Order: sequence, then C-alpha cells, then structure tokens
Amino acid sequence: MSDGDARSRISSFATPDGRLAYLDEGSGPPLVLLHAGFADHGMWDAQRAAFASRYRVITPDARGHGESANATRPFRATDDLAALLRHLDLPSAVLAGVSMGGATAVDTALEHPELVRAVVVTGVGTSEPTFEDPWNLAAFAEQQRALAAGDAERWLAVHLRFAAGPHRETADVDPEVLRRLREMTQRTIAKHTAGEPDHRVPVEDTWKRAADITVPVLAIDGALDTSDHLAMSARLVRTVADGRAATVENAGHFPNMERPDTYNSLLGDFLAGLTP
Repeated sequence: MSDGDARSRISSFATPDGRLAYLDEGSGPPLVLLHAGFADHGMWDAQRAAFASRYRVITPDARGHGESANATRPFRATDDLAALLRHLDLPSAVLAGVSMGGATAVDTALEHPELVRAVVVTGVGTSEPTFEDPWNLAAFAEQQRALAAGDAERWLAVHLRFAAGPHRETADVDPEVLRRLREMTQRTIAKHTAGEPDHRVPVEDTWKRAADITVPVLAIDGALDTSDHLAMSARLVRTVADGRAATVENAGHFPNMERPDTYNSLLGDFLAGLTP
C-alpha cells in the first residue's frame, strides 16, 4: 500500500485537545509502531506490509505530526498513546518505536504498564537523552544556527544527516529513503509556526525507573548510528529486567527504512518468541 493509499484510510479519535490520527490494519496480536520525531506513520510502510497478515498493526501519528492535531495545552505523548489503546479497547500491545517513538514506548511501559506486552526501541534509551558525541553536538548546534537564521532548508539538510550518521555522507543513503524522510519532515514543519509554544510535558525519572520494566525489551539499532544513540539503547537493555539487543548492519538511525528486510526479520523473531 502506498502512503497516499494509507492516508485515504486513516482514522482518528477525539481527545480534549483535538483529534489524533492512526492507521489500523490486519488482525491478530496488536503491534503498535511509533514513528520518529518530525516523521509520521509513513516511515512504517514496509513494516505494515510485512506484518498486517499476522498482526493487528496500528501506526499512529503523534500529536503535532502527520494528520494529528497540534497541541494547544500541555500533554504527554504516552498519555495520548494510552488514550488510543483504550479507544481501540486493546488490553495490551507490543510497542515498537524509533527515536522519539521508542522513547514514548518506554514512557508507556513506565506510566501505563498494564497496556504494554513488550517494547522494541531503535536509536533511543528513554525520553531523557544524553548527547556527548562531538558529531551530534555539532549537528545540533548547526540546526540551532539555521533555526535562528530562519533557514528551514539548511535545518532540514542537517536533520537528514541523522539518517546517514557520522560514518557516511547523506549521499550514501538510498535516495528514496531520503525523499520519504524529507516529505514527512516538511509536512510536519508545515503544521507549525515560528515561536509556537512547546506544550510537551516530560515523564520524570525515566532512567531511575527503567529497572522496574519487567516486559521483554529489544533494541534493534543501525550499526552506523551515532555513539550516543547506540549507548542509550545499550544502557536500556542493561537496565531492564529482560533486555536484548540486535544490530542492523549498513544502516543508521532509521534501520526499518534502510534495511526493512533485516529489521522485519529481527522484529518478527522477537514477536514470535513472546509468550502468548
């Protein structure tokens, strides 16, 4: 299914602060796929196609992204996700997320543990990130300079570097992956205005509480991601009660998009091994 076809089938539900959008496909045990920041449900096209024949695959657009409403008041992404799962009357689900989406999955295991059967993260630990890698720090600094100058194209170019990571040039990434990331990011940026308040409310003490997570947690990381992102996911795997790790070679921050066959195989094996 193309992303255009998927958009024509998107559903939504009402919240006290606008409607939140999601795709709901297939049947079987529920699998919720949570996108990265500035992306939307479209980053999971290859996973929806692979898993909807065996699982009920749910791909939300986070608040302020894709087809979901922008925030006009304080909110937590984990509470939005919990509201969706309850709206769909799901007793529990496997949550798989990349970057921001992985952080939301971990937050939900902490804040709404009854809704979570297992967690899969990519390029993230918890929603309290630590950045020390000089490559990361330089990229973030350049983004801030571009933002201050009002240079959206320059900001976007730096954003796309995270797909490549510090060990490659952006030109080394599949052009189709870059095109999709660019389009999703541009759609998200277009939803917002300069100086718009940031209404996100953080979940507190996530690293201190991570040891309380008892459901299985798998980290699937791209081998070419930054050392910071790899270190955070490794820390999470060490901290939780049942942590596991897998690596996708020749991929950066978005292995589900760059190497979908490998990512899907690792995710599929993990899902198959979960206790019914």
